[in-house]
Amino acid sequence: MKAILHVIEYDFRNFFRYRWFIVGLIAMNLADLFISAIVFTQMTSIVNYFRFFAPGLAVVGLFASAFMIGREINMEVRREIHHYMLSLPMTRTELAVGRVLAGGLRGMLYMTPLLVTNFIVLRFPTLPQLLLILLTLLLLAIGISGVSISIAVSTTSFEKFVTARGVVYYMLFFCSSVFYPLSVIKVLETRGLGPLVTFAQVNPLTNGSDLIRSFLLDPSDGYVFSPLMILNVAVFSVIFASFAMFAYSKILQRH
Repeated sequence: MKAILHVIEYDFRNFFRYRWFIVGLIAMNLADLFISAIVFTQMTSIVNYFRFFAPGLAVVGLFASAFMIGREINMEVRREIHHYMLSLPMTRTELAVGRVLAGGLRGMLYMTPLLVTNFIVLRFPTLPQLLLILLTLLLLAIGISGVSISIAVSTTSFEKFVTARGVVYYMLFFCSSVFYPLSVIKVLETRGLGPLVTFAQVNPLTNGSDLIRSFLLDPSDGYVFSPLMILNVAVFSVIFASFAMFAYSKILQRH
C-alpha cells in the first residue's frame, strides 16, 4: 500500500504542475454552464437546459481530467521515462495499480468544484445520496483512467494516441445523455440506428449523469435512481481498470 501511495503522490505532483491551466479549465466549464446552458434554456421550451446540463457538466469535467493520465503515460513510454519507474522499489503490479488509481483520484479532485456548483444551483443531496454519487463518480473516474491508460500503452506515437482519444471522446460524449436527454437519442431508432441507442443507454457517462440528476432534479423531470446505474458503472470500471493494469504491466515488462 505504501508503494501505491508513492505512485499516487508522484502523479498528483505532475497534475499540480499545471494548476493554473486546470483553474482556467474549471472556469471555462463553469462559463459553459452559466452562459451556454442559460442561452439554450431560453431557446427551447422542452427542457430547462441549465438544470439538465449541470450534472452532465460534472461528468464532462471528471472524464476530461481522469483521461489526462493517459497522455502522461504515453509520453513516458515514448521517451522511455518508464525505465526510471522500473528502478523504484516496488512491483510492476503496484506501479500499475497506483497509476490507475491516481488517474481516477485526479479526476475526482478536478470535478469537485463542478459537483459543488451542482449542489448550490440545484439542491443538496441527503448523506446517503451524496455517498452514492461519490461512489459512482469514483468508479467512473477509475474506469475512465483505465481506458486512457489502455490507449496510451497500446499506441506507438502521440499522434495515434490523440486520434484514438478523439474517437473515444466523441463516442462516449455524444452518444450519451451528457448533453441531451435519452429521449432525443431514441429518435435514432426510427432511422435504423438502434445499436447507437443501446450504446447510449449502457454508456457509463449516461448512467453517471442520470444518477446525479435522479437525486438533484425534481421527480417531475423523470429521472429515477436505479441500482443498475451503479452496477453499469462498476462493471465498466472493473473491466477497463483491470485491462489497463494488465497492459501497463506488460509494457513495463517488455521494455
